[in-house]
Amino acid sequence: MTRPHLATAALPLDPWRLPKEPWYRPVHHETEWFAAAYHARLPIMLKGPTGCGKTRLVEYMAWKLGRPLVTIACHEDMTAGDLVGRYLLDGNGTYWQDGPLTQAVRHGAICYLDEVVEARTDTTVVIHPLTDSRRILPIDKCGELIAAHPDFVLVISFNPHYQHASKDLKPSTRQRFVALDMNWPDAHAEADIVAHETGVSAEVAQKLVALGARTRALADPALPEGASTRMLIYAATLIVGGMDEQSACRIGVIQPLADDADLCAALMAVVAGVFG
Repeated sequence: MTRPHLATAALPLDPWRLPKEPWYRPVHHETEWFAAAYHARLPIMLKGPTGCGKTRLVEYMAWKLGRPLVTIACHEDMTAGDLVGRYLLDGNGTYWQDGPLTQAVRHGAICYLDEVVEARTDTTVVIHPLTDSRRILPIDKCGELIAAHPDFVLVISFNPHYQHASKDLKPSTRQRFVALDMNWPDAHAEADIVAHETGVSAEVAQKLVALGARTRALADPALPEGASTRMLIYAATLIVGGMDEQSACRIGVIQPLADDADLCAALMAVVAGVFG
């Protein structure tokens, strides 16, 4: 059998760099706090509802800090090998292929684990040695111990509203991070975001934000979270494209939010009240 060997060609940083500056509208002090944690090389945890801007914040900060960004969408079938790497076979024998986490550790990228609670706990434990003073990544399969590049930082995110016993971060993981709580922007900021992202008029943006606020205020067990900023942007995009406002809200906001016919009808009544 051919003796295993390590792949010698490292992936360059350029493919991980964002091609242009993402637009991000700070809501509180999150950009300052993120930068302070990065400069201290502390691992960062972002907590907040779906669609409130967690991923956009990470992209914006990677650009501002001049670092490449490796984003990993976590899911329940993800294995440690998907993060760290694995042996592969070609015509020359077996060779080691770094996973995205290992590439980020070697080359000093920001590594972003999106919705980390979706990953199995036996997978996420591989990040523990990277999130304390050791800053190392052991790769048992090839007997390598990688010291993290000085510019490497790990960022994770999750939605605490969707947590339950089987999908929660263990205290041994949570306590390794500094945490930034994120939430919906205030009405003025959110209207600015919707208008900037879509080109919709300020008046329509304000109405969409008012709709979002009303859905978030509803106390209905079938609606654990109201409309996200992302949903409002989708509706605004449809309106700019020529769709009437109520139809855009129906398919961009209401129908993605709920399946129950009575609840959808009640939400459409809210839409009619805002845009009628």
